Amino acid sequence: MLSFGMTTLIETKDIEECAALCRELGLRFIELNMNLPQYQIYNIDTENLNKIAEKYGISYTMHLDENLNISDFNPYVADAYLRTVLETVGLAKNIHAEKLNMHLSKGVYFSLPDKKVFLFDEYREQYIKSITDFRDKCENAIGDSGIKICVENTSGYADFQLEAIEILLQSSVFGLTLDIGHDHCIGNADEPMLLEHSNRLYHMHMHDARAKRNHLALGTGDIDLQKYLELAKSHGCSVVLETKTVEALRNSVDWLRKNTNEL
Repeated sequence: MLSFGMTTLIETKDIEECAALCRELGLRFIELNMNLPQYQIYNIDTENLNKIAEKYGISYTMHLDENLNISDFNPYVADAYLRTVLETVGLAKNIHAEKLNMHLSKGVYFSLPDKKVFLFDEYREQYIKSITDFRDKCENAIGDSGIKICVENTSGYADFQLEAIEILLQSSVFGLTLDIGHDHCIGNADEPMLLEHSNRLYHMHMHDARAKRNHLALGTGDIDLQKYLELAKSHGCSVVLETKTVEALRNSVDWLRKNTNEL
């Protein structure tokens, strides 16, 4: 059976309200969204998270800040993001969260008359060094804890990002998240790379999509959901039902119960 979870929705004001909904719907975990103020490192009460997990019979994954840019050319900025990741690894150990989800920033670009020039591409050697250093520091922090940092596809990988992913995947602590809605909205441009490295696919963000509309309830868009459920099952992925409202989450759970034997 697949392990399905939910995100920390804006409508759920605290972790206990979120956990109660998670259990009510028969889901197994909550992905803590670290963009929200209540889930910042300095605001998280580890003891409370563990008590709630035990009370409701759930576990956690963690979604790192979407602004995360560990390759920023300003070392003060890059160091702040690196510190955030390393401290989150420590938190993950304490709350038994096995997966951290992260976006890989494209950074700043210059708009020329005929093209965009991404600074990470223009200064690729410096960029790749920062990625390598980040990989090594994460590997050291994670040790033998079993935690995986899963890189999520978003708006289509640039060549320099593909090179960065290859470097990250040289370490066993890194893996991949497939967000099926993001990929659908860009014509499945990232799917070939993700399938090429499917042995490192550990996590999935599942929601429906239609044209450029994303994060729809399952069964209300154009995605072949059964295809991705089979892919998740074949690789033992945890699956986040990544809708943005409680109603869409409930509808997604209903769709799974009516159309699969997975929940």
